[in-house]
Amino acid sequence: MKGSEKMGRDLQQYQSQAKQLFRKLNEQSPNRCTLEAGSMAFHYVIEKGVCYLVLCEAVFPKKLAFGYLEDLQAEFHEQHGKKVPTVSRPYSFIEFDTYIQKTKKSYIDSRARRNLSNINTELQDVQRIMVANIEEVLQRGEALSALDSKASNLSSLSKKYRSDAKYLNTRSTYAKLAAGGVFFIMLIVYIRFWWL
Repeated sequence: MKGSEKMGRDLQQYQSQAKQLFRKLNEQSPNRCTLEAGSMAFHYVIEKGVCYLVLCEAVFPKKLAFGYLEDLQAEFHEQHGKKVPTVSRPYSFIEFDTYIQKTKKSYIDSRARRNLSNINTELQDVQRIMVANIEEVLQRGEALSALDSKASNLSSLSKKYRSDAKYLNTRSTYAKLAAGGVFFIMLIVYIRFWWL
């Protein structure tokens, strides 16, 4: 925010609002949140017991604001994460301000927005790959359904083969019995006419 007398008063008002916000935050508060304050917006992230807060113009992209907070969180945790429970005085980590200022400049800088567009392009590439993978899975699903229909056709053909085999076995049994009966009758006739 550029300096002016009105901005100075507004800044004090926003600082007061930030202090009130810190007093109201607790364990049940959402981990990520945006709170509008007129033409400005507070964005905060709570991670591992530390709250990271930024005040931006309301039109500033939320994705960038939260990206900034996540960068701060990762670096702060790396540098001071283990020391947080032992802190007893305010501004114990004042040296972290240099990282905050450097990171803030990179997010305000237009190159950072270009980097974000590069990230966005990479995400779109990942999305295209995922869509291609999903289409491939769907094609496999179609192949599986075709295989399933062929298996069900094969099952019905095997049932037909089984019933045909039973019919042929029954017919073969009757033919054998008939042949045995004819042989038995011929034997009786032969014995009767030739031996008697």
